[in-house]
Amino acid sequence: MGFLLKILITTVNAFILSHILPGIKMDNFFTAIIFAVVIGVLDVIVKPILILLTLPATILTLGLFLFVINAGLVLIGAEFIKSFHVEGFWYAMLFSILLSFFNSFVHRRAFPNPNNNRGE
Repeated sequence: MGFLLKILITTVNAFILSHILPGIKMDNFFTAIIFAVVIGVLDVIVKPILILLTLPATILTLGLFLFVINAGLVLIGAEFIKSFHVEGFWYAMLFSILLSFFNSFVHRRAFPNPNNNRGE
């Protein structure tokens, strides 16, 4: 259930961002669903390998290199999905940062942590 929920949140956020950012184009909502599934699979399979291979750069940049890895995954996803277009690396970087932020924001608002007692 958690995976499907993440796919749904990513789908909606990616579709909205594709209409806001000028360098990102998705033809329709079905493309956003395919994108969310492809990014989910890439996050599970490819991202850990990339993190391991780029560990020195990630440590040296205090984790900021993970943004580059996320942008690379967006570009790889654009290669697999013909109805999803990214103008360049910097648009992929901005898209991945905003997508991560909004996914985190929506997930925290929709599903607050019941174990967080905030001073009680």
